[in-house]
Amino acid sequence: MTNSTTGMDQNRMISGAAGGALLLLGLRKRGVLGLGMAAVGGYLAYRAATGNDPVMAAAGLSGNAVAAKPIFVEHSVVIDRPAQAVYDYWRKLENLPQIMSHLESVTTLDEKRSRWVAKAPLGTHVEWEAEIVNDKPGQRIGWHSLPGATVDNAGSVQFESLPNGGTRVHVALSYRPPAGPLGAAVAKLFGEEPSQQIAEDLQKFKAAFEGSAKN
Repeated sequence: MTNSTTGMDQNRMISGAAGGALLLLGLRKRGVLGLGMAAVGGYLAYRAATGNDPVMAAAGLSGNAVAAKPIFVEHSVVIDRPAQAVYDYWRKLENLPQIMSHLESVTTLDEKRSRWVAKAPLGTHVEWEAEIVNDKPGQRIGWHSLPGATVDNAGSVQFESLPNGGTRVHVALSYRPPAGPLGAAVAKLFGEEPSQQIAEDLQKFKAAFEGSAKN
C-alpha cells in the first residue's frame, strides 16, 4: 500500500469518526444548531463511507481543490533561558511530545528526516515523515513534510536572543487539514485545532523549561 493510499484511508477514517459524532450530537440537540450539526455530520459520514464528495461534485470541483488551500498559524512566547539552550532542547526531536500535547511520538530516522505521530479528533491519529530544510544552531529550525503525508505541513521555529538573556520562541506553521476546511472546523470543535494547541503548549513549555532551570 502506498503512502498516498494510506493517507487517503486515514483521512476517510477521521472524517467518518467526526461525522458520526457530529450526527449523534446534532440529533440530541434541538433547534437550528442541532440540525446544522446533524447535517455536517451526515455529510462527513457519507463522504467517508463512499469516497465521494457531493458538495464538491455539485460545484464542479474535486476534493483536492478544498485541501489545496493551506491554513497558517503562528504564536510566540518569551522564555527566560538562553537561545542556545532552548534550541538544543527543540533540536532533539524526541523531546517535542513533551512540549506539544497533540504529539504522540517523534522518531528520528536520520540527520534530517523524522517520523511524526499526532493525535486527531475522537481518539484517532495521523502520521507523516518530515525533513529539516533549514537548521541554524541557536537560531532557527525549518521543516516540511515529505510526499504522502496525511497532513501536509511546513513551518519553522525561530529562537531570538533578547538583551536580558532570554529567548523569544516564534513558531509558524502552515498545514492542510485532512478533510479540508470542514476538517479544520470539526477539529476545532473537538479541541484539536493547531492554533489553540500551539499557544497552550508554548505556555506550558515556558513554565516547565524555566522551572527546570531553577531546580
